[in-house]
Amino acid sequence: MTPEKAWILRTNVYEVNLRQYTEEGTLAAFHAHLPRLRDMGVETLWFMPLTPIAQERKKGSLGSYYACSDFTAFSEEFGTMEEFKAFVQEAHGMGLHVIIDWVANHTGWDHRWTREHPDWYERGADGGFVPAHGMEDIIELDFNNRYMRAEMIDAMRYWVLEAGIDGFRCDLAFWVELDFWLEAKEALSDHPGLLWLGELDPLTHPEYMQVFDAAYTWSWMHAAQEFYAGRMPRAEWLQLLDRYKTTAGIPAWFTTNHDENSWNGTEYEKYGAMAAMLAVFGCTWPGIPLLYSGQELPNEKRLQFFEKDAIEWNGTPGLGHFYGSLLQLRRNSSALESCAPCRVLNNSADADVLVYLRESHGEPVLVLLNLTPRVQHCFISEQVPGEGNLREVITGMERAGATEGWLLPPWGYQVFVPARASTK
Repeated sequence: MTPEKAWILRTNVYEVNLRQYTEEGTLAAFHAHLPRLRDMGVETLWFMPLTPIAQERKKGSLGSYYACSDFTAFSEEFGTMEEFKAFVQEAHGMGLHVIIDWVANHTGWDHRWTREHPDWYERGADGGFVPAHGMEDIIELDFNNRYMRAEMIDAMRYWVLEAGIDGFRCDLAFWVELDFWLEAKEALSDHPGLLWLGELDPLTHPEYMQVFDAAYTWSWMHAAQEFYAGRMPRAEWLQLLDRYKTTAGIPAWFTTNHDENSWNGTEYEKYGAMAAMLAVFGCTWPGIPLLYSGQELPNEKRLQFFEKDAIEWNGTPGLGHFYGSLLQLRRNSSALESCAPCRVLNNSADADVLVYLRESHGEPVLVLLNLTPRVQHCFISEQVPGEGNLREVITGMERAGATEGWLLPPWGYQVFVPARASTK
């Protein structure tokens, strides 16, 4: 990875659902949360699409973020471009990065291109625009049209130059021809520090990792749900980790996002008591952790997608310390860089407890995860690195050595560093 992209190795990504984040649903209202998120350890803010939403054939009363009507305008629902430019500058001053959702595959029915350049769209047998599969509020662009591609890339460049963003989360990236993404990345190569996060799984679309720095771990996420429901053997689930090790790019670990929460259920519906353990895994295994708006609350409701349905903030988020401990450790420990080594350690409960060691520049991080709904007591059969006491990162409790073994509650987790180390 180039020096300009070195920040990506230590980052995490927090998805902002601006419409539902506050009662106002605006950038100005979200601004009040910026210091809290910075203090919690958030490194990169990913905003769902900020472009105006198409009104023709829209779903619900507010329509979909992902039905764009103008790629180079800012939605009045959320604020103004001037506000966003100032927000990005402030975020940069606080040490944060900002990326935006980029929806290249399609537009809404009343995007300005439908009037100005109707030949830039796919056409059906009847000569009309072609709705995206299963999504009647959006229509497909024709990526064989070089003029459309050039204008799309210019629009991406506009957000980099005008707003100063740090990269893109590319929606349904595998629905778009790979050669377009290659062209776009080359065209923006004069901005080498951009993060390219693709909504695709490198296990199923490895060729796209020529472009993207990081990509989703859909296979792991779906398998985790199958495992928790008792429909997949633990060994088969864990084998996926070895497969991701062989893929290019950085795996992005998550348990929820705007699609999963709204359409497939909250993380607590899908993973129940295992949800917190999966969050620990995602923050400590090699890769990038992806978080969604309200996970630190915790948010236990499905947020409506096409209607107003604000997150119910109620004072200090109950999981703020939990996530803060993990994100701050990742921020400050070179052992949790995405490329830092990870070694699975043998233990007396290998079938039920996953133990792994991350270590870099003499900084060890030891992680124990109970993969069962039962209390587990295990002994690590390899030497635990570090001298003196160990400190558990989330609780702050210290312990001396490992002779008495390790006790984990059902679906429990422990993250240890040498007691002298600090996550602050």
